[in-house]
Amino acid sequence: MGHSLRWVYNRQYHLQGNLDRVEAALQSFTVEQVNRVEQFHRTYEGFEKTPLCSLDSLASHIGVNKIFMKDESFRFGLNAFKVLGGIYAIGQYVAKLLGKNIDELSFEQLKSPEVKEQLGDLTFISTTDGNHGRGVAWAARELGCNARIYMPAGSAKERLQNIKNEGAYAEITTMNYDDTVRYTSQLAEENGWVIIQDTMWEGYEEIPLWIMQGYTTLAKETVDQLEEAPTHVFLQAGVGSFAGAIVAFLQQFYRQKITFVLIEPDVANCFYESFKLGTEHFVTVGGEMQTIMAGLACGEPNPMAWDILKAYTKVSICCDETTAATGMRVLANPLGSDHRIVAGESGAAPFGCFYELMTNEDYAELKAALQLNAQSNILFVNTEGDTDVENYRNIVWHGKYAK
Repeated sequence: MGHSLRWVYNRQYHLQGNLDRVEAALQSFTVEQVNRVEQFHRTYEGFEKTPLCSLDSLASHIGVNKIFMKDESFRFGLNAFKVLGGIYAIGQYVAKLLGKNIDELSFEQLKSPEVKEQLGDLTFISTTDGNHGRGVAWAARELGCNARIYMPAGSAKERLQNIKNEGAYAEITTMNYDDTVRYTSQLAEENGWVIIQDTMWEGYEEIPLWIMQGYTTLAKETVDQLEEAPTHVFLQAGVGSFAGAIVAFLQQFYRQKITFVLIEPDVANCFYESFKLGTEHFVTVGGEMQTIMAGLACGEPNPMAWDILKAYTKVSICCDETTAATGMRVLANPLGSDHRIVAGESGAAPFGCFYELMTNEDYAELKAALQLNAQSNILFVNTEGDTDVENYRNIVWHGKYAK
């Protein structure tokens, strides 16, 4: 069988690094803090928990105890989890402008004409492959603010149109994701706009932290819904903000050993290359980074996410297009009474890697090292649904992987 996965063991696993930075990062994702984030999200009148599906027939077929899939394709009608970060960050920013604590405000209060009058004409700007930008545009529109969204070269036109449908200005650039982030940062500085981005750099730490904290509502819902604690969690990484936030919370909530596995596309594998180098510092990757896993096409880790993931990730895996596509097809064709999961390319990548590990003898050594067996409870997060419907159908129906 073919080799579609590459992996590396994390030599700094179990806190072999800067303990002070790790401990400081964890303090932003305590159970108490995550409860406060969820409380704010619940003030939105249309808030509903997304489902956690237990794929029991598939688990039995594949040889593990449980497969749990948190399905974020139902989040706020936006087909992806990213809005959780954008809405919380913008809420925190507005609360700070008003001189108030977000714990004392509801989303509905922030939408009031009185608040709008105090805020004046605010413009939020962001870089996105689609899901984050749509969430920022949605939150800005809900609060009566403006949004400008810039997308890297190769972004899907359907995702561009979805952002425009939220009332934002949006365009696709000729640059890759990381260069587009630098471009939007420059535009924000020149025009007095507010950049809402989930990666950090020196002097820009507060808003990315708020975005990461916003993601944790889905983790809080998950632990409330789980019938058994996970033994393994497979998480997708772009800049690592989502994975870092989830790992930081779960590690503190369960206070027991969980094996965390990080998944990236092989053309945008900054965490894989960083773990491979084996030093305390991360490395970046560049180039066009064209992949069907558009939401993961990032070459520079979020420094806070790096500190967390470096401490708690056991293995980093990078995969090719066929792996993500296989994950999409298997989830779309359930066994027995299992729920059908409509998973987009980035949403299905971790499951696709797991499926390869469990069914391809080429990976028997890694499967054994991760102790994936009949006692394992595996948790995944479907971070997006069919946010590019045409491409989803091409992959699932016709096996075409248009980047």
